Amino acid sequence: MKFLNQAFAVTMLNLRNLPQRAGGSVVAVVGVAAVVLVFAAVLSMATGFERTMLLAGSDDTAIVLRSGSTAELNSGLSNDQALIVANAPGVLRDGDSPVASFELYVVVDVAKQATGADANVPLRGVQPFAFELRHNVEITEGRMFEEGKNELVVGRAAQSEFAGLEVGDEIRFGQTSWTVVGAFEADGSVSESELWTDLRVLQTMYNRGSSVQSVRVRLVGPEAIEELSQALADDPRIDVDVTSEKDYYSSQAKPLSQFIKIVGYPLTILMAIGAVFGALNSMYASVSVRGKEIATLRALGFGPFSVLVSTMVESTLLSLIGGIVGGLLAFVLFNGFQVSTLNGASFSQVVFDFAVTPDLLSQGLVAALIIGLVGGFFPAIRAARLPVAQALREL
Repeated sequence: MKFLNQAFAVTMLNLRNLPQRAGGSVVAVVGVAAVVLVFAAVLSMATGFERTMLLAGSDDTAIVLRSGSTAELNSGLSNDQALIVANAPGVLRDGDSPVASFELYVVVDVAKQATGADANVPLRGVQPFAFELRHNVEITEGRMFEEGKNELVVGRAAQSEFAGLEVGDEIRFGQTSWTVVGAFEADGSVSESELWTDLRVLQTMYNRGSSVQSVRVRLVGPEAIEELSQALADDPRIDVDVTSEKDYYSSQAKPLSQFIKIVGYPLTILMAIGAVFGALNSMYASVSVRGKEIATLRALGFGPFSVLVSTMVESTLLSLIGGIVGGLLAFVLFNGFQVSTLNGASFSQVVFDFAVTPDLLSQGLVAALIIGLVGGFFPAIRAARLPVAQALREL
């Protein structure tokens, strides 16, 4: 108990004297804050992209593609094959009709609002059940497109990122003009990066006949995906892959997310090493300035343990302050920051927001504490071993 009382007393004395060492303390805080800021900013990109992709996924909705296809863009199904999928066991029915949407996916050029440069934007032809298959899609402005007409409804994210997509605008793709008649929201999911129109119109405009690229179906329940997969695997008329919507979007999000993390973690580690050296310099300077104070305390009967603890607490506290400052800056500057990036699986733009989540902030604080502990350890050992007689002679 005596050791703890001494450690507490010396620590409080040390912390009260921090203003006298403001320069070194600020350097340590800024170094750690920069580490946490970069860490949270870079990884919030991966988190935001994953969230945008996964919000579109559901366990009770399945996507059926041609066997071996990695994405809708390189899939292809005939109308007859699509009908086989829609009427297979395990698919939910609404009266006599299966809850299914045959869909065609093409990529069109639309200018970015910020730069004016063309970017690949997905244009999706859908059937009426497309909205029921996606729980979170809702028309928030204008109206739904009419079947048989060159009309579009556009996702809010696409509307905010790309030019010419306001309700009432006319936009031209190739030789065809389209009218934007509505805008929809989808809880920030990847669907908001798309433009939707009537399937038959898109098939005609792009000379696709009656072919489609994917079939989305609502399952009787999440477990029914096994029944659907087996039924289609046993049918010699068709060769397809069946994936839950959630798994499909998860697989699409994985490559870019992993790439960002591969870049982000080493960058953070390199910066953390620099911050550790900054903390070491700051704490060694603190020990040097406090040499006489430490010697006096030791002469008065305070043990080396109390000196070691006080130095470690100072280093950890400074790093914790830096971590909090860096985390707050990351949240204010980057959380909700909207960007678009190319999804390699579909070769089209996905609009998403950076997401500085509590999990990222907690990881940043853990990193800050590690920096503080490592950066304070060796100076703390030096302070605890400081020769009392030598230091007193310098008084």
